[in-house]
Amino acid sequence: MTHGEKRLPEAPGEQPAARGNGKSAVPVAMAVENIVKRYGDFEAVKGISFSVAEGEIFGLLGPNGAGKSTLIRMMTTLIPVTAGRALVGGHDVAKDSNAVRRMIGVIPQALTSDQDLTVEENLSIYAKLYSVPRAERERNIAEVLEAVDLLKWRGAQTKTLSGGMRRRLEIARGLVHDPRIFFLDEPTTGLDPVSRIAVWEMLNNLKKSRNLTMLLTTHYMEEADRLCDRIAIVDHGTLVALGTPVELKQSVPGSNVVEVQFATESEQWQARLEALPGVTEVQSQSAGVYRVLTSNGSQTTTQLVEMAAAMGETLTSLSVQNTSLDDVFVHYTGRQLRDEQVKPVNFIMPPRPGAQP
Repeated sequence: MTHGEKRLPEAPGEQPAARGNGKSAVPVAMAVENIVKRYGDFEAVKGISFSVAEGEIFGLLGPNGAGKSTLIRMMTTLIPVTAGRALVGGHDVAKDSNAVRRMIGVIPQALTSDQDLTVEENLSIYAKLYSVPRAERERNIAEVLEAVDLLKWRGAQTKTLSGGMRRRLEIARGLVHDPRIFFLDEPTTGLDPVSRIAVWEMLNNLKKSRNLTMLLTTHYMEEADRLCDRIAIVDHGTLVALGTPVELKQSVPGSNVVEVQFATESEQWQARLEALPGVTEVQSQSAGVYRVLTSNGSQTTTQLVEMAAAMGETLTSLSVQNTSLDDVFVHYTGRQLRDEQVKPVNFIMPPRPGAQP
């Protein structure tokens, strides 16, 4: 099956209208229309189109080299668009880049706050770069520090903070000029599970309290599932799937996943598993380990046990799960996101308003 044959009803490449509940449409905060980026003969982004509604958290998933970072760099005015256009807050990134920069906040994957400055000093310098007036600057700093629960550490040197606290400082710094639209590149990379969950909760709270629109990239499927209202999967510079987490899961054939491990490896297991009634796809994980997508998890489990007994084979493990975003990603790209190496940190902060692109 080609990527194009797997798309959801809201097909990538179409420009969706403002999203609504049937009563009133939600205004569009961002839109990319057949956007293309070429480097010489190499096409990194190949005519992608989608829109993001105001107040939405929109996720970009894709393996390394898929075009995610290139897409974000165009949307944040860091690199020019080759063809098509990107609108952020109603402004064309190519024609009105300064207006775009004033209304966006960008959180890079790297922790870039100055470690020798205090928390407050880092925020103050950043606010000055955006020409935030002094009275407003002091008010904004207090508000964002309270929002990220760092108010009592405002005088602490940044180097004394934990990794999770430094990540919260990065988010506060991106909010200090009161942006309407927030770009986050791998916002929880390197954090422990507890800190990661704390950042998720904080981002959800910020979305509600500040009416922020967010676009984030992530390598964590659980993060995308928990945070994102909609998710776009990008591969080889094209948009291969777009929808809510529930819609994406429902688009994968098979409502259950049976994970099975055989004591011995055999080249025949793949074909035998694929031949079972109700099985729609079999993914080989490692020697003797398979993920079996099926329309009837209990039936397939029974058939697996009976097949192993008839062959005198031992099942080392057997479990039934619902379809996950991992399965969605494999279905659309042919590989697992968790097997990809995290990309090198090369995401640059956007130029301050008034600077030349």
